[in-house]
Amino acid sequence: MNKYNEYLNKNFDIDIKVLEMVSEAEADLKEQFDEIDDITAICQMKVLKAFQDNRINATHFDWTTGYGYDDPGREAVERVYSSVFGTEAALVRPNIVNGTHAIATTLLGLLRPGDELIEVTGTPYDTLQTVIGRDASNAANECTDHGLLREGSFKGTIKDYGIAYKEVALGDDMDVDLEAIKTAVTKDTKVVAMQRSTGYDFRPAISLKSLKAVTDLVHSIDPGIIVMLDNCYGEFVDTVDPTEFGVDVMAGSLIKNPGGGLALCGGYIVGRADLIEQISYRLTCPGIGNECGLTFGQNRTILQGLFMAPKVVNAALKGAVLCGSTYSKLGFDVMPAPGTHRSDIIQAIKFRDPEKTILFCQSIQSSSPIDSYVTPFPWDMPGYSDQVIMAAGAFVQGSSIELSADAPLREPYIAYFQGGLTYEHARYGIIKSVDTLYKKGMIGIG
Repeated sequence: MNKYNEYLNKNFDIDIKVLEMVSEAEADLKEQFDEIDDITAICQMKVLKAFQDNRINATHFDWTTGYGYDDPGREAVERVYSSVFGTEAALVRPNIVNGTHAIATTLLGLLRPGDELIEVTGTPYDTLQTVIGRDASNAANECTDHGLLREGSFKGTIKDYGIAYKEVALGDDMDVDLEAIKTAVTKDTKVVAMQRSTGYDFRPAISLKSLKAVTDLVHSIDPGIIVMLDNCYGEFVDTVDPTEFGVDVMAGSLIKNPGGGLALCGGYIVGRADLIEQISYRLTCPGIGNECGLTFGQNRTILQGLFMAPKVVNAALKGAVLCGSTYSKLGFDVMPAPGTHRSDIIQAIKFRDPEKTILFCQSIQSSSPIDSYVTPFPWDMPGYSDQVIMAAGAFVQGSSIELSADAPLREPYIAYFQGGLTYEHARYGIIKSVDTLYKKGMIGIG
């Protein structure tokens, strides 16, 4: 890539040493990239078949007004999602504001007072902890020194409704602990929940093999227990979806993998028809369920984004692999490790230094097509217990299938890199971040 390197050196002022170093890291990845391409090809055909089987046509791009009764486009979108994920039913709605909302709607739709929820992949992502209502006995409406609400100050949480909650930690191998899960399940257990992605932890994403092992175990104990999965960042990373081997209900965000960078907002919930019906009454209200809900003209972008999603995820996966390989060669601890089969698109880098972490995120922002001139800083974000820095110069605000990076400002100072609508853009973001750290004297090369 001599011409490419010369172009970046001349037009973007990237040091030649940095370009050569990233090229060397990339040269070792052909076998892994080939595997990703095979997965993408199968996923693309899977999505194409879903469109063809559901006879999608241009009338499904139209939209209604008011209540959205009998909206053929909305119903078509949900049929396609059901087909793609191999489920009986789906809810795909623009008024689901993010992945946390999709998960919370699922849990609060299924659980009742006296039920028990068990999270079996350790402590869930920060924003879900406020949904749970952790330590709800703490004084309400108090604030921390930096302005964040204390635990227990949020209303309408799972604990507020008299639902018991407990967690099963991951084992020493950072994977699910089947024996501990078996012990944790009781006669009151209604939902066993799993989080596929890394979140703000330093562990591999939970593999399909482990997700299936938990699903099989729980259903062998009691077939009536609902196995629920937070599938954020995991769509189209592999050829099989967890709902195909028994996960009862699964949720995610449209501004992550399945939106393909085109969906403007929204979330999805897929699973058994009886569970989706029950959840729909929480999404709207009893008696209305999934029968109403305007889609605001988003059907075309949601469908087109889903069609493009396998290729976009391909770019993001390759970017994550290159990022991990590059920073590993620079001496940083990374997760997943180079050469590892992945179950999500996130690459974690342990910087062990707040300044390096912040500079990394700022360099990703400066690599963006939108707001490249903006410098992000850590701030108090709703739903997070620590200040967070987020870099996302995206066409869709907050879209983490577009090139982005974020980090909670807490030890050991881990940054999370994800997304990239094209591999070339993800690759440049990695190059820019290394160049920034190198020119600041924070890393050495060669």
